[in-house]
Amino acid sequence: MPRPRCERCQRPLAHCLCPLIPSLASRTRVVLLQHPSETSHALNTARLAALGLRNAELRVGEVFDDLQALLATPGYRPALLFPGDEAEVLQPYAQSDNLPLLLIVPDGTWRKARKMLYLNPLLEALPRVTLEQVTPSRYRLRKAPEPGALSTIEAVVQGLNVLEAPGSFDELLRPFEALIEGQISAMGVETFTRNHGEG
Repeated sequence: MPRPRCERCQRPLAHCLCPLIPSLASRTRVVLLQHPSETSHALNTARLAALGLRNAELRVGEVFDDLQALLATPGYRPALLFPGDEAEVLQPYAQSDNLPLLLIVPDGTWRKARKMLYLNPLLEALPRVTLEQVTPSRYRLRKAPEPGALSTIEAVVQGLNVLEAPGSFDELLRPFEALIEGQISAMGVETFTRNHGEG
């Protein structure tokens, strides 16, 4: 029989993360587009990001039929958080910036995220933004993480920290860090050290 789960954070009830999830306000509206294969992922950091930000939403799918309406949300400038030759480095909002970003964040492996862009030409056509300096990922469970590779929640936090400086969104990482600590302790320090090379 499956273990009972928290309906909100989707974790087993014994490991519910809700007490650690903040409720943070942001000028930026964050829209996370999650590939369906990510919904059952143990870490599911896009869900944690959407729960912790009041001005955020999570949509699951490969093809998004209502993108036109979403991208026309009044009061925002849409931009895609995704690297590329044309991507502009995120900068803090200047006093003169009237419109904050509607930050579209694909959630999936690089291959799946690229496929989502291919299947949704409106996304592909959006102006792209990227992070200039990437703080090393705290996602210590990845096998040989690529330099500069971040989990979705880390990318969102670093992006918001730049855009809305001097505000800080680090509190959003608390449930993520607890999740990783829990997984490390569940696998045992020896196994973790052997597989992930940290001690």
